[in-house]
Amino acid sequence: MTLSARLKSLRKPLADRWGNALGLGLMRVLARAPLPLVRALGWVFGRTLHAVAGRRRRIARTNWALCFPDLPEAQRHAAVRQHFVRFAQAWLDRSWLWHGAPETVNRRLRLSGEVAALAGDTPTVFFAPHFVGLDAGWTALTSQLERRFCTIYAEQLNQSVDRWILAGRQRFGQAHIVPRRQGLKPLVAALRAGEPLYLLPDMDYGAADSVFVPFYGVPAATITSLSRFARLARAQVVPVISRLTPQGYEVVVLPRWEGYPTDDPVADTARMNALLQDMIATMPEQYFWVHKRFKTRPPGQAKLYGDD
Repeated sequence: MTLSARLKSLRKPLADRWGNALGLGLMRVLARAPLPLVRALGWVFGRTLHAVAGRRRRIARTNWALCFPDLPEAQRHAAVRQHFVRFAQAWLDRSWLWHGAPETVNRRLRLSGEVAALAGDTPTVFFAPHFVGLDAGWTALTSQLERRFCTIYAEQLNQSVDRWILAGRQRFGQAHIVPRRQGLKPLVAALRAGEPLYLLPDMDYGAADSVFVPFYGVPAATITSLSRFARLARAQVVPVISRLTPQGYEVVVLPRWEGYPTDDPVADTARMNALLQDMIATMPEQYFWVHKRFKTRPPGQAKLYGDD
């Protein structure tokens, strides 16, 4: 290896460490800032991301074109711009969610809906879709309810960021975080022991363990884990929706799904997607549109994103 190559190999880890330190330091500083300032910075950050993150912008526009084909293109593009703002604001909100004073966190998180149904130790799976406020929903439940909650964790490649996210999600309530690589057994055991599972099964996780069911009329590879966990643990399924508001977040526990699960996981998963559409309709710009929801295609069908 030449001297210049060695120096380059040393500079990158150093730059990564400095970048991580500055980024995490900024989040700790923002934890003490007034919420309107955090949101204003998020607006700037989001509009900047929309301008420079061309690949993610194209993915979001493709998703909106597939899911809302009757909307004029100008309206779809405006909605995508607003989505980037909400995405950035929710990301910066992790500053006070994970580093702010507990009284600040509780004041900004309003937990409402069928909360009383969560008392006791009834096995419960939360259907928690990928809205931008998903971490606020988790924090509201773990900080304001007595039960111990569990969830699945996808480890991050950046070790500093991985430690930061993991610590943030374990901040309240003795949260039980299970790495995805450990599989189903520890999650089913936790459910049967009375730990509600906060589950986010609405992304494209590839063909394995997935079925193709409609999402806005487009076949979408969707894992059947919500139905499977509910059957294995004889658990009730309770949807929870986290809405970003000017005051913080409104986290709403919706009524449990009656007659769910059934003996047909494909029908259960199709029902999940249909009910998810109803949830998205209440705040479409806050759903996670920068993900390639339709990346995995049925055999013989063309790719939809161009750069797959």
